[in-house]
Amino acid sequence: MNKIKSNLQNMVLVLTGSALICGGLLAYINNLTKPTIDAQAEKTLNEGISLVLGGDAGERLEAPKSITRSIDGKEQTFMVYKMQNGTAVQSTDPNGFGGNLKVLVGFNANGDILGYTVLEHAETPGLGAKAGDWFQEGQPGSIIGLNPANANLTVSKDGGDIDAITASTITSRSFLRAVQQAYNTLSEDKEPQTGATVQTKCTNSDNNNE
Repeated sequence: MNKIKSNLQNMVLVLTGSALICGGLLAYINNLTKPTIDAQAEKTLNEGISLVLGGDAGERLEAPKSITRSIDGKEQTFMVYKMQNGTAVQSTDPNGFGGNLKVLVGFNANGDILGYTVLEHAETPGLGAKAGDWFQEGQPGSIIGLNPANANLTVSKDGGDIDAITASTITSRSFLRAVQQAYNTLSEDKEPQTGATVQTKCTNSDNNNE
């Protein structure tokens, strides 16, 4: 058997062949595992929805709705999940101390906040990361039971009704903006659609450190 010559052309052919084989294997493995991954993601989402709707979401009334809104000139996408016992809205504010702060907020038919969970954050451990607990029922900054239509969901330092996380004003502002935008998206989704892009202005005066 003749030995393959070690030249540039053969090296390129071998590398290309290896890449194609590896790519094919990865695609095959991805196809095998995708249903399991998707099922787990759906399970986690349903558990989150039940959590923010007070532990009882009931049946899903319609397919999830993706709503894109323009906020401060930037396109943001919100996911709306209408359930039998309320509506959960996924909202992201990009102005957290560490970047994006994503929450899932549950509302009843009147717009009162039933619960929330923080889905994603990059906040400082021990400080801004407390957002997952600080605003829960019975905690210093509780928002549970409030209705953003008539409650001032800004930190008390800015004249609002909510106590900020100690030493984490930026995170608190970001969290409360995400909750307010979740409510705004829910409210606008109930209104007749005109096809126009919604323009929303959010105040961002964060000059504090975490």
